[in-house]
Amino acid sequence: MRSSYPVTQSLQDEFIYHAMRKAMTGIRPATLARVRAVLGSRLREGARLDRYTSARIGGPADFFVTVFSTEELAQAAQTAWEQQLDLLVLGAGSNLLVSDIGFRGMVIHNRAREVKFRELDNSFIVRAESGMSLPTLARMCVLRGAAGLEWAATVPGSVGGAVVGNAGAHGADTAATLRVADILQHKGNIQKLTAKDLSLSYRSSRIKATPGKSVVLAAEFGLERGDLDELQSKVETFQRYRKQTQPSGASIGSMFRNPPNDYAGRLVESVGLKGARIGGAEISTLHANFFVNKSGAMASDVYKLIDLARERVQRETGVELELEIELVGDWGGAC
Repeated sequence: MRSSYPVTQSLQDEFIYHAMRKAMTGIRPATLARVRAVLGSRLREGARLDRYTSARIGGPADFFVTVFSTEELAQAAQTAWEQQLDLLVLGAGSNLLVSDIGFRGMVIHNRAREVKFRELDNSFIVRAESGMSLPTLARMCVLRGAAGLEWAATVPGSVGGAVVGNAGAHGADTAATLRVADILQHKGNIQKLTAKDLSLSYRSSRIKATPGKSVVLAAEFGLERGDLDELQSKVETFQRYRKQTQPSGASIGSMFRNPPNDYAGRLVESVGLKGARIGGAEISTLHANFFVNKSGAMASDVYKLIDLARERVQRETGVELELEIELVGDWGGAC
């Protein structure tokens, strides 16, 4: 069986490679045959995930497939479930940290991006497939004078990820305008669920609480008619603010949830960890709730920084920081 992940001179890379190969040998031949038969030439085995995450970090996946429609997305997900494989759907690859050892199961790179607008008297209904870029969708809405998603113009991620994590910024979030989302369930049926049905709350949802058990296929938003110049001005203001307050480059996104009546970045900075570095990972000197890949960072580097920040903040302030990002993959012995 071929792998697209080569052995290099790095001992750490070699360790990851052999861990992946060991995991792959545990997959039943019948499972391999079925996955290959259904997905055909689209299937890659042992594909590195670092090139598909915003932090440019992540080891190999047993199975990897790119899809371009909700039909292909549903087919790949159902194949994974039928073969009892763990499932990860990647959109923009933000807000998650994939382990160095990688992901044991199937990773679906979601590029289902169709968008449809329905214009009413004083409002719009926009339906977007889950692989659509959230910032791109926000800009498309603004250009049509559709108000309600301007906050998303500077939030990295996909529509599917926004639904799963109830993404938000500048006092607004996904739940505020979400009319309904098409959710593929583990048994193969598709349900249309509202924000209430999905239990959307601060950076969380029912789907996020049970990863790999359901998949967002598409989402429909209800937007109001707005003044084009005012909407564009809002977006420009948000863009300036982001540039001034958040680091550029390879970043995971906001690392910790803001505790009640406080800010995670302020707490991490208050204990002297702004700019702290382990290996190639650094707590940003611009915003202490962003951890960035400065140069060849490993997931283990980031994980150690997470532990350092949580321990120091707990000890010195009494606040227990909760992760906003998701830890993905096999972490046994990696950190």
